[in-house]
Amino acid sequence: MTDILIVEDNTELREVLTDFLRNEGYTVSSAGDGDKALALYERYGARLLVLDIMLPGASGMTILNKVRENSNTPVIMVSAKLGKDDKLNAIISGADDYIEKPYDIDILIAKIKGIFKRRLAVDELTDDNIKLDIAHEQILKDGQVIDATSKEFELLKLLMENKGQTLLKHYIFDTVWGSDSESESQTLTVHIRWLREKLEDDPQNPKKIITVWGKGYRYE
Repeated sequence: MTDILIVEDNTELREVLTDFLRNEGYTVSSAGDGDKALALYERYGARLLVLDIMLPGASGMTILNKVRENSNTPVIMVSAKLGKDDKLNAIISGADDYIEKPYDIDILIAKIKGIFKRRLAVDELTDDNIKLDIAHEQILKDGQVIDATSKEFELLKLLMENKGQTLLKHYIFDTVWGSDSESESQTLTVHIRWLREKLEDDPQNPKKIITVWGKGYRYE
């Protein structure tokens, strides 16, 4: 999964912004039209989208609505003419922030850093009867602490932070164990099984940690 997906039909602006963000240490992918952007997002995912409203192919609002069908991925909307109605529509549809063209790249980067910082500042994640106490690295089910390893905690945290989004196996493994880890990829499968045994009412028919065959896993 890439850190930031830039969706911008102005080639020069897209390339400049990509370079700036990469210099800040982010991984970046980009698209110049809405259809390509949707294909990239659905295949690889992203931790945040910088999304122009006016695009060839699918519009920015169409992409935002599609993303919001099953994901809380942060989205910053961009437009040369972002009137009151455009802002209201973007916010109502689930945009996290917006910025008008022409904009100062430093301001946009500050907005991006702010969103990531707020996400990292969350001290707990909850979903129905499951809660992650991030400060104490504990998993709770129905209010009771579950006996879990640190890797199980990290794995569940990653999945819950990206609820509704399919995470590729190699991305999960590299994020939780590290790309230079000596562990085998089968370790991921084993840890998924352990989490299901501890969290699912019926581990053989999981409702929360879903296998996406040929790709990876998704938390519902």
